[in-house]
Amino acid sequence: MQTMLIRAAQLVEEGRPFVLATVTWRRGPSSGKGGSKAIIHPDGRVEGWLGGACARPTVVRQALDAMTDGHPRLLVIGDEDHRHGVTTVAMACASEGAMEVYVEPILITPEVVIVGNSPMCTRLAGLADVMGWRGRLVESLDGEEVGDRSYIVIATQGHADEPELERALRTKAGYIGLVASEKRASAVREWLRDRGLTDEQLTRLRAPAGINLGSTEHEEIAVAILAELVALKASGAGAQVVATDAPETAIDPICQMTVDIATAAFTTEWNGETYYFCAAGCQKTFERDPAAALS
Repeated sequence: MQTMLIRAAQLVEEGRPFVLATVTWRRGPSSGKGGSKAIIHPDGRVEGWLGGACARPTVVRQALDAMTDGHPRLLVIGDEDHRHGVTTVAMACASEGAMEVYVEPILITPEVVIVGNSPMCTRLAGLADVMGWRGRLVESLDGEEVGDRSYIVIATQGHADEPELERALRTKAGYIGLVASEKRASAVREWLRDRGLTDEQLTRLRAPAGINLGSTEHEEIAVAILAELVALKASGAGAQVVATDAPETAIDPICQMTVDIATAAFTTEWNGETYYFCAAGCQKTFERDPAAALS
């Protein structure tokens, strides 16, 4: 369990989305144990242990759905549970076991990359951290990794606005803002046009950055910029979209459980088609009379 939590912390630090699945209850016989944890990646890869052939593909499928919609869910495998918000999956295998798994998507929060070293920059980075975002102060974007979940704020006080904005506008950042007056912002836009940036590219630039609060102090400028970023996020712009790649699955024709094709241990060829089974019992039942099983 501790190993999985350390691994989860590492993935958060690396900015990689995943799902943390935890067994919160089990009834034997079941290979899953209370407190067991696993990490499910967007490609369906699993680190850790939750349970056997019936539980694993079901949890993976639910985990990928949770990663897509961003909502955690409580999954009950093998027992009927009529509580609101609980997803119930019957355990049709030859087992009286049951388990409850909490599936929690860990998505990556926005990153605010602030170019500059003024008191306003420090305050903005701190406010981003208070929001649960990631505030990062840098001297330059040169060599920095910036993705579509990044919000860039250029605040070099005129020292390097133009080259830093040129770098910013060539990234996929979800927001690019310049801390400057209207007159200064207009001059910077003309410089960027002269450098070959198109009007379409320049429409991404928010200048002056932040909602208009009139004449403000350092702390208030930081609040105005953060307010604009919060409104941007609430509108859906820059929202995280996790591309999932679910492993190929098949339905066991006997018990109707989902089976991971790549790891299926029980398969049967019949009439030119391959059938996959969650356990030996289902395979044996099918092979006794395939036509009846499929009717």
